[in-house]
Order: sequence, then structure tokens, then C-alpha cells
Amino acid sequence: MQTTEVGQNSEIKQVIGSLCMMNNRFMNFMLDDNKKAAQVFLRVILGDDKIKVRNVRIQSFIQNIYGHSSQLDILAQDSKGRYFNVEVQRSDEGAPARRARFYSSILDTHFLQPGKLYEELPDTYVIFITENDVLHDNLPLYNIRRRIDENAKCFEDGSRIIYVNSKRRDNTALGKLMQDLYCTEPKNLHYHEFAERMEFLKYSKEGEEKMTDVIEEYAARKAEALAKEAVKEAAKKAEEKEQANRIELAQGLLADGMSIEFTVRHSKLTEAEVRELASKLSA
Repeated sequence: MQTTEVGQNSEIKQVIGSLCMMNNRFMNFMLDDNKKAAQVFLRVILGDDKIKVRNVRIQSFIQNIYGHSSQLDILAQDSKGRYFNVEVQRSDEGAPARRARFYSSILDTHFLQPGKLYEELPDTYVIFITENDVLHDNLPLYNIRRRIDENAKCFEDGSRIIYVNSKRRDNTALGKLMQDLYCTEPKNLHYHEFAERMEFLKYSKEGEEKMTDVIEEYAARKAEALAKEAVKEAAKKAEEKEQANRIELAQGLLADGMSIEFTVRHSKLTEAEVRELASKLSA
């Protein structure tokens, strides 16, 4: 029993040790109520060292009584009242343009209170950090704003959508931030604002307890994988038993002098398999 527990603890530590911020859940824990870390993200991505984060929340559920609701990975607000939604997407399918549009619109409907003027609608930023270059122009960052076609001027409605290509990991400030997203060791992080939290989450008992749901999610995935493997193994054994029965039947039919064609038809073996059995019987 103790050996099993030691093995499980070792496995849990390996799982936690392998986590990086491109793991959605781990990113949430890294930024949850961590204003300094969220501030680094926003300052580097937006190129603005004056951003001061007032608050940051993870997994914010925004109810839409008329349609699709949303759960935002990370939602931060700065001292100017601007809202920033950061989404980490490892799958290309998770970051389509229309999803970004929808998230931008749902922020608008949520943060303009009844009776308020449209001019009071806060500026919003929807930021997708993607594992691959989903917009395919090999840019490190895609800043998206509405534009007037006739004169190419920006239509300043206060909404921005930003795609960050995490494949671009050069020695710029943004490139180093992208490197940190894939880093699993606190000592190797470029930005010290991340290191303290990662150290806590990975190497303290309290941090491990805080990440219970990450471990439970891993355990659930492992249990599912084991269950699938068990089903495959059972199906394989059933097929092997069925094949053994077919061979035994074919051998009996051939021993009784039945033709190759008759044996194939009744044993459900292939003609090649039956001929091989026949050759062994006559040898």
C-alpha cells in the first residue's frame, strides 16, 4: 500500500513538474489574483509599461440570458478602467476569429450597466495567446482594430483583439515572455514576477494542494486512458479467442476431407489461411 502511495506521489510530482503556463489550468493558477504577473503580460504584449492592474480574476463566467454564455480564462482590469480578457489556446480550433469577436461583444454587454451612456463603455482587449501561428503571417503579434475602408483610418470604438503567436520566441521582450510560457522551472524564467508563484505552486505543499483540480483532471484523463486500453485489450483477447475457434473448426473440416472452398465458407477464415492449415496437415 505504501509503495503504491509513494508511486502516486512521485507521479503527481512529475505531472506538476512538467506543467508550464501554456497549460490553461496552470496559467490560471499563475495569474489568479496575481496582479504583478498579469501586469507583466499586459505591459509586454501591449508595449505599455504604464499599465497598472487593479484586479485579476480567473474563470470568470459571464451569463448571457439571450444566447451563448462564456467562461473567460483570465479577466483583468487596469487603473484606467480598461478590461483585458486573456485566453490561452493550444488548439487552432479554439481561436477562430468569430470567437474573438464574440468575446469582445460579450464584454461590452456585461460591462455597460443599465442607464449608462454608450460613451461610458470601457475599452476592452481580447487577447488570444496561441500555440501556433493561427493567422499564418509569421508575425509575433497581430493587433486588430476596426478600420474605415475608404480612408484606412482606424474606427476608434475602444475594442481591440490581439493574437499572440507563441512560436516566435526570440530575444525581444515579447519573445522572452513566450519563452516563459513554455518554461517548467522557476529558475529559468526571464520574468521574476512569474518565478515566485511558480516556485510556490510546484515546490510547496500548499501549492500542490491549491492545484488539486489540475491533479484530479490528470487522474481523470489517466483513468479514461486506462479504461480505453482495457476495452482494447478485452476486444483483442476476444478476437484472438474467436480466431483460435475458427482455426480449430477449419482444422477439423480439413481433417474430415472437406474442400478448401467449403472450409473457407464455414470457418470464416481467408483462403490463404485455410491453404496454410491444409499444407501443415498434409506435411
